[in-house]
Order: sequence, then C-alpha cells, then structure tokens
Amino acid sequence: FYTSFGLFSYSYLFVPYTSCLFCLDSQGDVDVVCGGPPCQGISGYNRFRNFDSPLDDERNQQIGVFMDIVQFLKPNFVLMENVVDILRFDKASLARYALSRLVQMKYQARLGTVAAGCYGLPQFRLRVFLWGAHPCEKLPQFPLPTHDVVVRYWPPPAFERNTVAYDEDQPRPLEKALVLEDAISDLPAVSSNEHRDEMPYDKPPETEFQRFIRSPESEMIGHSKGGARIAKDVLYDHRPYSLSEEDYARVCQIPKKKGANFRDLPGVVVGADNVARRDQKIEQVILPSGKPLVPDFALKFSQGKSRRPYGRLWWDETVPTVVTYPDLHSQAVLHPDQDRVLTIRECARLQGFPDYYRFCGSVKARYRQIGNAVAVPVGRALGYAMGLAALGLGDDGPLMTLPKKFSHSTNLQLSEPEPEPEPELEPVEAVPIDWIS
Repeated sequence: FYTSFGLFSYSYLFVPYTSCLFCLDSQGDVDVVCGGPPCQGISGYNRFRNFDSPLDDERNQQIGVFMDIVQFLKPNFVLMENVVDILRFDKASLARYALSRLVQMKYQARLGTVAAGCYGLPQFRLRVFLWGAHPCEKLPQFPLPTHDVVVRYWPPPAFERNTVAYDEDQPRPLEKALVLEDAISDLPAVSSNEHRDEMPYDKPPETEFQRFIRSPESEMIGHSKGGARIAKDVLYDHRPYSLSEEDYARVCQIPKKKGANFRDLPGVVVGADNVARRDQKIEQVILPSGKPLVPDFALKFSQGKSRRPYGRLWWDETVPTVVTYPDLHSQAVLHPDQDRVLTIRECARLQGFPDYYRFCGSVKARYRQIGNAVAVPVGRALGYAMGLAALGLGDDGPLMTLPKKFSHSTNLQLSEPEPEPEPELEPVEAVPIDWIS
C-alpha cells in the first residue's frame, strides 16, 4: 500500500472549477485526497508574484480548489504538498489559509517540512506537507529521517519547529547520507545527442541504492514470488536534453573536476569581490557561430557572483533540487565526467523513481514530470505513516520512527491490530493545529 502510495504521490492535476466535482465519488466514500496544488504563483523563481493579494492570483487558486474538493468529498485523510516558499511568501498567508480551511471543516491538522535527502536520496529538496484527518480518524505522524543529512535552507523562524528532524540531543540511529555516485555510477555513458529511449545496462549495480532502484516492479511493490531477484536488462529514458552547438562547445571546455563552472573558461577573471568578469588582457574567444565562448548571460547572472552557470556536479556531492528543466545557463546540471546535462533517468534516480518506471511525452515533458514530482521515498514514508494511522497504530505525538532499513526494503508490512469492538463515537470538536516542537 505505502509503496504504491509513494509511486503515485506526484503532480496531481486539479479541476479549474468546482462545478466539475460532480464527476468525483460520493461524500464519505473516499479514503484519502492527496496532491500538490501548482506552486508557480508562490515559488521564489517567479519574479512577478502577487504580494498584495496572493489568493487573487490564478496560479494560487488551486489551493482553494484542493480544499473545496476535500470539503465536498469529506475523505478520511488529506495530504497536501507544496514548496517551502509557501511558508516564506507573504508571511505564510497561503499555508495559514490551507490550515484554517481544514480546521474550519473540523479536520485535525499537522504541518511539517521534510528534506528528501533524509529518506535515502542524494538530493536535498525541502518540501512542506500538510496532514489532515477526519475527527473519527487518527492523525498521521511525520516519519523521522532515516539518513544523516544536514538540513539546510531552513524555513522562516516561525516555522523552524515544523522541520521534521531529530532534536540535537536526541539519539540518531541514521544511515550514511547518499551522494551522486551512489545513485548513478552504474549507468552507461551517453553523448549529448543520445536519442535512444531504451538501451542495455553495461555493468551490475554498485551500491545498495542501485540494487534497490533496479528491482523489478513486482519485487519493488512487495508482490515478488519465490524471493528471487530478477535482473532488469533494459534501461529506459537514459537520454539527455540535447545542447545547442554553442552550449556544447562551452561544456566541452568546462574542466572535469569538482566545482568547475563557467568561471573556468578562458577569458574569465574573478575579482576580490567574487564577481566574474571578462579578462580584458586577452583576446575574447569566439565560437564558429560568431558567439563568444563566455556568454554575457553567465557573467550577468546573479550580478556575476554565481557559480551555477555551466556548473559540473561531482560524485561526492548532494544535488540541491531536481527541477523541471535542466537549464545549464542557471543551474549546475552537468555530468561529472561527461559533456552533457544529466539524463532523464539520472534525474529520475535522484527523485527515487525505480528504473522500471517509464515517462511519457517529449524529452522536455519527461524532465517536467520528474521535477514536479514528490520524491518517491518521501511519498513512501508518508504512505507508511498514513497506513499506520488508518489502522489506529502509533501514539499521539507528531513524529514516528520508520522500521530499520526502510528505504531499501521491499517486504515491509503494516501489522493489523487485534480487532476490538467499535466504541460509539462522540461528536468531536476541531482539534488545534499540531505544531511540531
């Protein structure tokens, strides 16, 4: 159950008008409503956010639609996901709106900030999750981290206590944090213009993560028969977004070393103020197309202080966040030792998608599907927590500990408690929002 929940807990589409709700199930027949209302109106990447009236922005109104669906269907459980900027933007007005809607509907509510890397990925990716539970149900807890990842990019001070993490003085039975090499070192080398959607693996898995991520679907979701591992010999979607002639020429000049980026191109100097500029002492290198080797946009990006344009990732690093498009002009997305951006499959692995999972549409569309998704291990952990709550297991605290080796286990089961006579339910008042302390 919780594995399937994780695999399908990404990028739900929302109907634009509540009049479409007639096509959904009847009230009270739905176990869970989950999704991530689009965040373009909230994200810090959007320079044109509506600060004066956020809920009047069409790009933010899907949060209201999501809560309208909850109000109509009255599910047992609710799970909403969004970017951390929902806590930073306009004093968290949209997050407070979502919480108030749940409490107004007499749902219990709990909010937490979760880092994907804490659950067995070499990607940081901080996201906000909001649990809701019908008054007759147990409010799901947030699963504590399984891997030793330092939480960066904290939310605003008012929400720091909502970060799902161990206390500083609390024992931490955590596994070692994963890095890029753990996730993709077994994948075949491909060129920037690779066009195949299928290819064979050329080496066996080298890490526990790779062995798990290459498991067949039947084993991954816990339905394997006979206990034998069946090696999957076809690799899907291992192709990158093709670079332009100019960008490819620039990428080939980026050294294959840790921290390399456009600043390593000939003709760039970095001053004591950490600003990259053209070196006026040497002649500017011009590409065959007539464009400069060192593009103006790289020098102007973040006032010349950024190291991200044409940046190489490195094997011992954790990737900040997989986004919807591998834009090498503004992100470090180059492979450590190949002259290309990360492939669709490499990005999928950083999000925890198993190798049997195939993506649809154009190359751009497939990157977008991955970047918009909830990281699969996070969805899996949250699904496990919801399964426990549905069975009435666990205590009333906001946090829970996952089973050992949870991140790479394929045979975990939720234990059914002994059946007890159902007590008569008293009317339940709205439960105050549970802030994690």
